[in-house]
Amino acid sequence: MNSTLRAALWMTGAIASFTSMAVAGRELAGVLDTFEIMTYRSLVGIIIVCLWLTLMRRWPMVSARHLGLHGLRNVAHFTGQNLWFFAVSATPLALVFALEFTTPLWVVVLAPLFLGERLTRTRLACAGLGFVGILIVARPGSIPLTPGVLAAAGCAIFFALTMVFTKRLTRQTNIASILFWLTVMQAGLGLAVAGHDGAITLPDAQALPYVVLIGCAGLLAHLCITSALAIAPATVVVPLDFLRLPVIAVLGWMLYGESLDPWIGLGAALILAANYINILNERHIVT
Repeated sequence: MNSTLRAALWMTGAIASFTSMAVAGRELAGVLDTFEIMTYRSLVGIIIVCLWLTLMRRWPMVSARHLGLHGLRNVAHFTGQNLWFFAVSATPLALVFALEFTTPLWVVVLAPLFLGERLTRTRLACAGLGFVGILIVARPGSIPLTPGVLAAAGCAIFFALTMVFTKRLTRQTNIASILFWLTVMQAGLGLAVAGHDGAITLPDAQALPYVVLIGCAGLLAHLCITSALAIAPATVVVPLDFLRLPVIAVLGWMLYGESLDPWIGLGAALILAANYINILNERHIVT
């Protein structure tokens, strides 16, 4: 089996994980708030990560160094993920996914500030093309700028910050530490904000499967994407990841009666093109 086909299989798993997490988040809306969803997701994640560390005998790799940077990364991710769960409960799923695809473009903008990377003309042009795509997707004046739309746009910025801080962490620590502190810190953050009023809703028998699905799918999605990038170039993986958009658009139409908006497809195509051109440019710089 060649690397492209294996990458496609891994990305099929990633697409299934992301879409199932979005549907589960929509189903939990009105039952649990986003802070409670994140709390239970992280608690499920702690169990999975601890089992993985035990089975793979990687506990010695977990280090308490760089906790400040772990904290910055996890606050950014926690914020972005809460905005994402709110967005999938309040906004058409295809619109959320289209705006989420702008995350790599925000990385282009933020990397010079946090990583000292150069903002070249090509990177700036790609970011500009992507933001034209955002305008087509959001269509200010045609689509109301509801809290859900703003949350969908905002989550991409915080996901970009997460990627920037993750890149800094990978220079100083290992994946075992990153995953362990990811689940532990975000469980703590979730408990703190979900319990600020002294009450945390427990999932009932109907909600519990969705909670477990979110916890498992969140970790599986990142495993699948990481594995795909390890065996195939980003120029192959990114277009495959884009298939998430038509998949979630069809699911939104079938399950929730959401319209299939061609403007979202057009804007998302421009966002994909901007990401793809930037990847090709980065490969040229590296080689």
